[in-house]
Amino acid sequence: MSEHVEIIIRSFLAFSILLIGARFLGKQTISQMNVLDFIIAISIGAITANLSFNLSVKIHHSILAFSIFVAVSILTSYISLKSYRARRWITGNPTVVIENGQILEKNMRKARYNLNELNQLLRERNVFNIEEVLYAIVETNGKINVLKKPEYQDVTKQDVQAPLKKNRLPVELIMDGKVLDKNLKENKIQEEWLSNELEKRNLKHKDVFYAVISATNKLFINTYENQLRHPKDLE
Repeated sequence: MSEHVEIIIRSFLAFSILLIGARFLGKQTISQMNVLDFIIAISIGAITANLSFNLSVKIHHSILAFSIFVAVSILTSYISLKSYRARRWITGNPTVVIENGQILEKNMRKARYNLNELNQLLRERNVFNIEEVLYAIVETNGKINVLKKPEYQDVTKQDVQAPLKKNRLPVELIMDGKVLDKNLKENKIQEEWLSNELEKRNLKHKDVFYAVISATNKLFINTYENQLRHPKDLE
């Protein structure tokens, strides 16, 4: 077999296993990569590239290495799904870089952002004046989300009917059935109050998948057992 023919066959094989691997890795890994996803994507890309044209690398060795990286990605995703602490360690936490119109320099250094990058990302969110920003948060995938101060937000029908309220960030209280004690303490929320709210709904914290206080001080609770009996993907 000539080298050209072998490269063509290996390239088709590399494309096929890459397509299969992408299906196993899931939509989140493809759409929004965190640090771990980035590392795995780079490694998988290098493996498939070598499989295509590096004739000194045996095909079954490349497939084995590819399978290991896909398996590691699936395993870490499963661990992250089951453990809040593991999820924080693997993917990191969002970082607040602007609070109430003030740039937080320490957090900027922590997120490895400079002023030029920050201003560019703010302009992409149609923000040209930092004083308009209530919170700007760098997410774990490197993107920035912005919450404007109430007086600079777009007006909705609800705003016309209601007085202006002072907004703040939502506070997560329960994730994966576990109470986030740190968030309760930092926001001066009594655990007794949370327990009473759960009792009103005939719930225990282990029944709750996610609980959060919104920016308007409304408690949102999502249980493991919800009303969607037959959820399915769009066809």
